[in-house]
Amino acid sequence: MELEINKVSDLMEQLQGFIVEYGMKLLGAVIALVIGLWIINGLVARLNDVMKRREMDPSLVPFIRSVLSIVLKVALIISVAGMVGIEMTSFVAILGAAGLAVGLAVQGTLQNFAGGVMILLFKPYKVGDYIEAAGHAGTVREIQIFNTIMNTPDNKIIIIPNGGLANSSMTNYSTMPTRRVDFSFGIGYDDDFEKAKGVIRDIIEKDDRILKDPAPFVRVGALADSSVNITTRVWVDAPKYWDVHFDMIESVKRRFDEEKISIPYPQMDVHLDK
Repeated sequence: MELEINKVSDLMEQLQGFIVEYGMKLLGAVIALVIGLWIINGLVARLNDVMKRREMDPSLVPFIRSVLSIVLKVALIISVAGMVGIEMTSFVAILGAAGLAVGLAVQGTLQNFAGGVMILLFKPYKVGDYIEAAGHAGTVREIQIFNTIMNTPDNKIIIIPNGGLANSSMTNYSTMPTRRVDFSFGIGYDDDFEKAKGVIRDIIEKDDRILKDPAPFVRVGALADSSVNITTRVWVDAPKYWDVHFDMIESVKRRFDEEKISIPYPQMDVHLDK
């Protein structure tokens, strides 16, 4: 009975020594982890403010911020593991093996990371550009490390993986300073198309937003089933595209009504034989 009591006493002493030794290390590691995360968040926020003050490309800011945060946090975790007593060589080996396994499992994520790097290097678009890609259209709000965030005209947020954007076709409506606005105005076959062309040219000349060079184009474009279609093409500064588009349509309808120029609609004549 006395022997068993001595064994229990020795075990309790060993357990107490283990708790004292490793408990202090664990407590120190937790404190270091909390303080380290606080310092990293402060550094990342500070760097973010510096990049904005220096007017760095808005496309690069979130990408650099994300990469720096990940690198610093990985370094912190390795340091904390060393404080607990985990050997760095074993930890690095385990981390490397885990990284390989995770890399094979998240190939798509790595592809998105590579796509983000390619986008930032070659700049097919930047923050603030209006683009159409992957079946969506909107204004680029942010280019992150793995995704691009877009804001649609009806105020929806679209998140698109960078891998698909870097490896597929895309339309950027904001790259060029000017854009062409195309119209097709239909008039009746009994109407004077030269008069209609003159009305359209008069509207164009009175609109200061429409550029004189390249010169506006107003010609009969097609003899359709129910109308004579007048093709109209004008050039404007890119930001004014939609304003000119809608104003031009309204102005032509208003002037055609004033000038008694008809705008026909599709119709069908049906003849019944007895």
